Amino acid sequence: MRKAYFRLAGAILPCLLMLSLIPAWCETSAEQERARKEPPTPGPMLAQGRITLDTPEFTLDLVRSSQTVASLKPKAAPEFDFTPGDLIVERSKDGYYHLGDLNLRVRIGSSDEWKNYSTAVVRQPVLALPASGAVLAAADLSPTLPADIPLQISRIWALEEGKLVLRFALKNKTREPVQVGALGIPMVFNNVLNDRSLEEAHAKCSFYDPYIGEDAGYLQVTRLNGHGPALLVLPDGKTPFEAYGPILSQGRTRGKDPGPIFTDPTPRWVTFEGFYDWMVHTKAFAEHEWKNAQQWNPPTSLTLAPGESKMYGLKFVVADSIRGIEQTLTENHRPVAIGIPGYVLPMDIDAQLFLKYAKGIKSLVVEPGGAITIGKRDVPSLGWKAYELKGNSWGRARLTITYEDGLVQTIQYFVVKPAAEAVANMGSFLTTKQWFVDPKDPFHRSPSVMSYDRETNQIVTQDSRVWIAGLGDEGGSGSWLASIMKQLGQPNNEELDKIQQFVDGVLWGGLQFRDGPHPYGVRKSLFYYQPDQLPPNYYRSDFDWSSWTSWSMKTSERVDRSYNYPHVAAAYWVLYRLARNNQGLVTDHPWDWYLTHAYETSVAMTKFADGLAVFGQMEGSIFVQILADLKREGMTAEAANLEARMQTRANRWKSEAYPFGSEMPWDSTGQEEVYAWMKYFDYQDKAEVTLDAVLGYDPTIPHWGYNGSARRYWDFVFAAKYRRLERQLHHYGSGLNAIPVLAEYREHPGDFYLLRVGYGGTMGTLTDIDREGFLAPAFHSCPDMLKFDPLSGDNGPNFFGHAFNTATYIVHHPEFGWVAFGGNARVDGHTVKVAPLDSFRLRVYVAPSGLWLTLDAGKFESVEVDAKTGAVRVGLSGVTQFTSAARLRIEQPAKLQGVGIFHPAKPLQTERDAYVVPLEKGTTWVELIAGR
Repeated sequence: MRKAYFRLAGAILPCLLMLSLIPAWCETSAEQERARKEPPTPGPMLAQGRITLDTPEFTLDLVRSSQTVASLKPKAAPEFDFTPGDLIVERSKDGYYHLGDLNLRVRIGSSDEWKNYSTAVVRQPVLALPASGAVLAAADLSPTLPADIPLQISRIWALEEGKLVLRFALKNKTREPVQVGALGIPMVFNNVLNDRSLEEAHAKCSFYDPYIGEDAGYLQVTRLNGHGPALLVLPDGKTPFEAYGPILSQGRTRGKDPGPIFTDPTPRWVTFEGFYDWMVHTKAFAEHEWKNAQQWNPPTSLTLAPGESKMYGLKFVVADSIRGIEQTLTENHRPVAIGIPGYVLPMDIDAQLFLKYAKGIKSLVVEPGGAITIGKRDVPSLGWKAYELKGNSWGRARLTITYEDGLVQTIQYFVVKPAAEAVANMGSFLTTKQWFVDPKDPFHRSPSVMSYDRETNQIVTQDSRVWIAGLGDEGGSGSWLASIMKQLGQPNNEELDKIQQFVDGVLWGGLQFRDGPHPYGVRKSLFYYQPDQLPPNYYRSDFDWSSWTSWSMKTSERVDRSYNYPHVAAAYWVLYRLARNNQGLVTDHPWDWYLTHAYETSVAMTKFADGLAVFGQMEGSIFVQILADLKREGMTAEAANLEARMQTRANRWKSEAYPFGSEMPWDSTGQEEVYAWMKYFDYQDKAEVTLDAVLGYDPTIPHWGYNGSARRYWDFVFAAKYRRLERQLHHYGSGLNAIPVLAEYREHPGDFYLLRVGYGGTMGTLTDIDREGFLAPAFHSCPDMLKFDPLSGDNGPNFFGHAFNTATYIVHHPEFGWVAFGGNARVDGHTVKVAPLDSFRLRVYVAPSGLWLTLDAGKFESVEVDAKTGAVRVGLSGVTQFTSAARLRIEQPAKLQGVGIFHPAKPLQTERDAYVVPLEKGTTWVELIAGR
């Protein structure tokens, strides 16, 4: 069933959706559809056959006529091909890019006109050159380039010190200077999921992520299943990674001037993100198509005098695993950077940066000046250089490191307000600027937190994608969900008064049916397109209301979209927690009303939306929490019913090889819930499969935008103002996928890699909050934009992940010593003192003891760890108007040898498995000791 669905969606869904959404993007023409049904015929480039070359790490097949890559198979996994070699026949026509191609934009002499050149546009057999010694294959590329190109270009495949190297030699063959304003080396690896089953995609395909770090940059290519080996593409010689340029599909261009040749016919959509260029020079793009964007690195160009030559190259190396990437960089004499807590810098955090490179550091420069203060610090391990960083100015900042050998490395940071302040600003913005009140609204959306356009600074009351204006789907529920999740750790009485108005006046009985044939069913949208039931000219004439996205009233009332249910269940659950554990914050209903509604909503999903409920849901972790609270409250019948329904879903996933499909052919959101239930029901093998897959698309990279940024690339089409297919940075995949990654880390605190990935995703959400508190859905990564989308859209699930994850982690690293993620740590003798500074201050993890401390009520103010005895002392914030007692949970998900069971040193009353700690006016201290 899954295979059939996946192949059908891969072939048909793109056309159905794109025809109705953005006709210019629907590249799946009738001619292409016919071609898919017939075996592809080889293009002329395959007529001369192949060349097979052997290296210590790879078996490399080149197309003889072009000397581009036909396959690149690692010796460690000889059945696997990093390139789309299984598609070589259908991709053997003109215009298809292959590894080994080259893109250029050049101009001659004093001319102002740039001209584009590419080896992929019109294939002609290249002129093979003699190969000997370290050279495996070489060719003059003149025959496959236009005759008017002012450069002579040759390509070399070589083996140096056992490593595969690709080089391009450029020579000015004219009598005038030639300026190379753009040079891109296409990175063509097998991320083409089109027409594949999930099983086939995970067996054959890869994703790749860039470290756009100039001379220290690299590309990591990781398999979909998360297994090793991984491929690293490194600079050879002076080949900086200046930018990451998309190779768009035919019919979409980077601009009309100059000509649109940098395109590939492979259809881009949900199952194909597209290929990219490793951009060495970008000035010509920065002056034209990218002129309105702030680039990651300063755009450069190259000028060649008559007869002058220049060489560029890339090296291909293998890492045994994803976790082994940084060790492989070190072994290949490349710089390694590790930021703690990452590359998002709250202004109250004492951050750290560790650098490893054989050469000394000549200079460190921050741009804008003063955005980050940098000071040197001692580090206990040889080989590392350590620095302390303090964020000062909100926004993007670039750290440029110049080493003594001239190598230049850039690290991209994002400075944010203190996490608690940023989240408080967000809550205020949502419940003031985005608070919609109109008693005459024909769609009964008032009062509510509505979608918002930050460019116009207006609430979105109409959109042809009706869910955005209808409080439904991720694109319309995002803002109200974020406003409620914020209350979990930062309850605000005024905001909660409005949220309760929304729940009683709009959610219950409006967005969610209270009776009728679908009690507790969640409708798709409150807004709809039904012109015959509204006054003439009610709907905006500048929108296209003819597509499937403009649901009728009848369609909007359907309750079969399972993805709408977790938002509603989460809303009830948060209000239950607040009502149960505090006094006077939530007053419209007793606590059990909210828990019952959370339960009934969860059950309704399995009854009314079972078609999509077979997939893991975004925010699906909420169901595990609801089940746990049902059990704690003694609601045994409800707990048994919910558990049975969830086990039916989990059993299905257990039987599948890769149980993370969705309504889309491939997705990165169901893994969160799948992992949660696999762990709950002790299906450990499938939990590991799920986690491995997450790590395959969720990297750690020295760049705030990519670090912990789980791959998403199509949701701008459905929920953004700028409807584009492109890599989304810190979209909701980041926050949601951080949930299983950090949960796994808490079971394995020795796996520092997991903490870095998970915390990067958790902190990424904070970059989406602007200085006034507006929460964007994600950052546009394409270099013509490089900014946050201004429509609030589907921002809520990302903040859900942040709210579920935000915590302070205390770690004793074998090389870096005592460090904290989400707080500031200092060592005083044998006592480690930590001030939690995360958004909520509800959770603390003490890694050396595998100790997970959480609060249902109250706040952590201070944590002290005795490095000798392991004893832990926690300071809780004083009593407040609404919270007279803290409720402390003590868990030890990691079973560490020699660590006993922690408990309070003094007896405390327990309620619902939590210790009740009466709060004092000042700090209340609780001593925790481990018994044997």
